[in-house]
Amino acid sequence: MTKLPKGKAAIAGAIGSAAIAAALLYANKRREKKNQPNQPGPIPSGENPETD
Repeated sequence: MTKLPKGKAAIAGAIGSAAIAAALLYANKRREKKNQPNQPGPIPSGENPETD
């Protein structure tokens, strides 16, 4: 593995850190969405739903 100059190493580290942070945020967002109950949409005809 070749050594990068200090400036390029810092940029590569920053990009890597940002990619990890983005992946964690994405995974957390998906998990939160998965845990929410699915609610039915509105009734297409616009009528009130009948309940027993």
